[in-house]
Amino acid sequence: MHSKSLGDKILSIFVYTFLILLGFSTFYPFWNALVISLNDGMDTALGGITFWPRQWSLENYNVVFQDERILNAFWISVMRTVVGTILSVLCTAIFAYGMTKKELIGRKYYMLMCIVTMYFAGGLIPTFLVVRGLGLMNSFWVFIIPSLISVWNMIIFRTFFMGLPEGLEESAKMDGCGNWSTFFRIIAPLSGPVIATLGLFTAVFHWNEWFLPSIYITKEKLLPIQSMLQQILSSNIMREQMSQLDSAAQARMSNMQSVTTKSLSMATMMVATIPIIAVYPFVQRYFVKGVLVGSLKE
Repeated sequence: MHSKSLGDKILSIFVYTFLILLGFSTFYPFWNALVISLNDGMDTALGGITFWPRQWSLENYNVVFQDERILNAFWISVMRTVVGTILSVLCTAIFAYGMTKKELIGRKYYMLMCIVTMYFAGGLIPTFLVVRGLGLMNSFWVFIIPSLISVWNMIIFRTFFMGLPEGLEESAKMDGCGNWSTFFRIIAPLSGPVIATLGLFTAVFHWNEWFLPSIYITKEKLLPIQSMLQQILSSNIMREQMSQLDSAAQARMSNMQSVTTKSLSMATMMVATIPIIAVYPFVQRYFVKGVLVGSLKE
């Protein structure tokens, strides 16, 4: 093997240094928020909390989990993510499978109409009027139905399906399978990588999305955790939330001097962030194959 030249060594050092600094700048804000959430709130107010808690405390999380509104928002997010991801991936995959059929009359025009929607949206006000006209205001289904089909994901699914051997469908038809049986028994089981990858992207969208509820939801019991967190961070209502805790929580709060608005905000942020991060390791092995599917040519 040839030894690296001085220029190559300098370039390698520069690249690795840059990547380390980039990774650190990306990871540190999350780490610092976690440290603050695990530190005594009054001690955090003194400043100087950087890489490690100075005074360990779980009181911030105790207060968060005693607030029924935050717990309710958490479960709304869980249900929205689970139901929204399953239905979106299923409907998008079925739509994409139909778009692979060469015998579909007007297939190119349908595809063109779908692509147009990726570049031109109806706008916020027309969308609001449509949602209101459908009776989805203050409904759980307003989280699900408007985002049921993703054109981008449909294109990726379609590209993947068209890359499968045509003999699979022909064999299935010879065995008496119709289109639905072929899709669920043959196509879907072979689409594990793309389903896992797009399912994760869809789940992340549903979990992190907060703007939609701020427009269509006025009932507090239907707000997801991200919308609750957005209210906490933007309007500084944590003290109001603390005053509205149940009597048991208020009694506990009266004996605590270690909780502040900032520490509670960081704890709420961790509750809203960690669950979706925990999903990544389970689908990481599908990323390379699944993400590159959309780059394949027909």
